[in-house]
Amino acid sequence: MYELSIHLSALPVILVAGGVTWVISVLRHDVSIVDSLWSLMFLLAAGVYFMQAPADSAHAVLVLVLAAVWALRLAGHITWRNRGVGEDRRYQAIRRHNEPNFRLKSLYLVFGLQGVLAWVISMPLLAAMLAPGPLGLPGLLGILLWGAGMVFETLGDWQLARFKADPGNHGRVMDRGLWRYTRHPNYFGEFCIWWGFYLIALDAGGWWSILSPLLMTFLLLRVSGVALLERDIGERRPAYRDYVSRTNAFFPGPPRSPASPSHGETP
Repeated sequence: MYELSIHLSALPVILVAGGVTWVISVLRHDVSIVDSLWSLMFLLAAGVYFMQAPADSAHAVLVLVLAAVWALRLAGHITWRNRGVGEDRRYQAIRRHNEPNFRLKSLYLVFGLQGVLAWVISMPLLAAMLAPGPLGLPGLLGILLWGAGMVFETLGDWQLARFKADPGNHGRVMDRGLWRYTRHPNYFGEFCIWWGFYLIALDAGGWWSILSPLLMTFLLLRVSGVALLERDIGERRPAYRDYVSRTNAFFPGPPRSPASPSHGETP
C-alpha cells in the first residue's frame, strides 16, 4: 500500500541536503558537485523510510543495505573522478543559458530538480520497506538483477578509469571489456539496479512503484544519460562515430565488426 505521509517525509530531508550542497557549489563556482549528491539523495530517502518500516520487515533491512552499497560506491566514484577537473561541460552549458543570476537559479534548476526526481524514483525503496514477511521469488530475482547491475556499473567504471589513466590510450576509443559489448555499461548497470529494486518492491506488493524504473529508464536513455552524452561526444569527436556504428548503445550484444583499437577517441 502506498503511504503518502511516509513518502512525503523524505522530501524535505532530500531538499535540505540539496540546499546545503548548493551553498557549497556557489562557494566553489561549480555545480558538478550535485552528481556526487545524486545517489546519496536516495540513501537519505531509504534511511527515512527505514525508520518508519515495520520491525519485522526483512525487505527493509535488505533494501537499506542494497541502497547503501549502491549509493556510497557511486558517490565515491563520481567524487574521485571529478576531483580537480572543474565544472562539467553539461553544467557549463546550463550556466551559460541561464545567466544572469545562475547561482540563484541553480538552486531549483539543478539541485531542486534532482532532489524531486530522486524523491519520486525512490518509491520502490518505500514500497519494499513497508512490507513485513520473508522474501519471495520476485524479491530473489530482484536481488540477482541488482547484483548484475552492480557488476556492470562498477566494472564498467573501473575499466574506463584504468583506460583513461594510461597515457598510451590517448586518442583511442575504449572498446575493451564490457565496453566492447555496450557503449554504456555503467548506464545499463543503473537500469538493472532500479528494475531490481522494483522487483523487490513488487514482491512486497508495491506494483504501484512501476513509475520509478520507467522514469529512470527514460532519464538514462533520453535525457541525462545516453542521449546527452553521445550528442556531446559526437559533436566534439567525430572519430567516435566508428565505435557507435559497431557497438550496441545500451543493451549488451556482440560487436557488429571486429574492434579496431587504432582509431577513435576515449568516451
